[in-house]
Amino acid sequence: MARRTLSGVVALAAASIVMAPTGAEASPPGTKDVTAVLFEWNFASVARECTTTLGPAGYGYVQVSPPAEHIQGAQWWTSYQPVSYKIAGRLGDRTAFRNMVDTCHAAGVKVVADTVINHMSAGSGTGTGGSSYTKYNYPGLYSSYDFDNCTSQINNYGDRWNVQNCELVGLADLDTGEDYVRGAIAGYMNDLLSLGVDGFRIDAAKHMPAADLANIKSRLSNPGVYWKQEVIYGAGEAVQPTEYTGVGDVQEFRYAYDLKRVFNNENLAYLKNYGEGWGYMNGSVSGVFVDNHDTERNGSTLSYKDNATYTLANVFMLAWPYGAPDINSGYEFSDHDAGPPNGGRVDACWQSGWKCQHAWPEIKSMVAFRNATRGQSVTNWWDNGNDAIAFGRGSKGFVAVNHESGSLTRTYQTSLAAGTYCNVQNNTTVTVNGSGQLTATLGSRTALAVYAGKSSC
Repeated sequence: MARRTLSGVVALAAASIVMAPTGAEASPPGTKDVTAVLFEWNFASVARECTTTLGPAGYGYVQVSPPAEHIQGAQWWTSYQPVSYKIAGRLGDRTAFRNMVDTCHAAGVKVVADTVINHMSAGSGTGTGGSSYTKYNYPGLYSSYDFDNCTSQINNYGDRWNVQNCELVGLADLDTGEDYVRGAIAGYMNDLLSLGVDGFRIDAAKHMPAADLANIKSRLSNPGVYWKQEVIYGAGEAVQPTEYTGVGDVQEFRYAYDLKRVFNNENLAYLKNYGEGWGYMNGSVSGVFVDNHDTERNGSTLSYKDNATYTLANVFMLAWPYGAPDINSGYEFSDHDAGPPNGGRVDACWQSGWKCQHAWPEIKSMVAFRNATRGQSVTNWWDNGNDAIAFGRGSKGFVAVNHESGSLTRTYQTSLAAGTYCNVQNNTTVTVNGSGQLTATLGSRTALAVYAGKSSC
């Protein structure tokens, strides 16, 4: 949620927000590391999508929006103001949630829950599940004693105490150093684990000390559960993402910011050493994305509004062996506060404003490419010094991206075995000769992707 105003605006605070290797290894367990983030989809719609699209496409995970009871209101950010830990939000009740988890598991897809544990709400009223609350009193759960003493808004990202004890955009800040609070949060997360959840995305992790999060995680029924933390990098800030890599994965925001700059204003040729070579965290602990629900609204990254450029950035991310990728899948908006169409019900992709980026053919096809090339290093890099690049993934795959304004025809050197392959970007076949060479024409702002085991389209 990081730096969101009460109206849902992401406030770019005084410090700019623009994430040093560690030995922690916390990437999503299993052979499939791509997560479809179905932002504000209701649980019944997620369940259906696991069966029809995510499982067959090879997605390893689906991330669902916060399931806890929250403040009332149509805006999307109401989901990020919990008022109890009951599963009773706009997206569905406990039964719908359990059914979704079971259905996704049956489709071979694991479930990550977006989890809001840094704070509660900013006002008073009755929640989506009928619970009464005031800003510092949540009957049966928290009282005023369970919140940090600083009741003013965070205003100095150079001051660790201010960042982790004061209120993020006026939201009641839980005292996560308190034993009772730690136990209550762990109780909520253990409840989700009892329903089959496979991992957590920790919202606003930067605003809680890493030691507090480690303590909470140690109380879980599965303390080794997958754990992905939102910690936005800010140059010179008091709290840095690397502090959290011992607890679990951390989202590498610089990856998304830099992709926007490179695709819009620089040369794709610069991506040759993307990742640790750019000063990012070790790829084994980094969650990456082209955009998320916050950044697509504040303009700090590419978004669906960038059309082919956005598509190509996602193709590159899925082809490139750094971090664990999230594919953001939300809905069209002109008002950044606007909540999900139909209250979160998705009757069909590409209708009622649902963008379904996870199902765009050019993006969806790259999930299988990533699974097939897992563990293979980058080989046979080529670029034209500008906006056309190509590279292999060992003997398992090869990708070319043409972000130029005109078409490109050339012969590429690959490490693929001779034979016929399906270019999954447009479902045409290409041939690799006995020398490992492949000749192809790429239209402007299109890509080519082939991998071993996919010979016919």
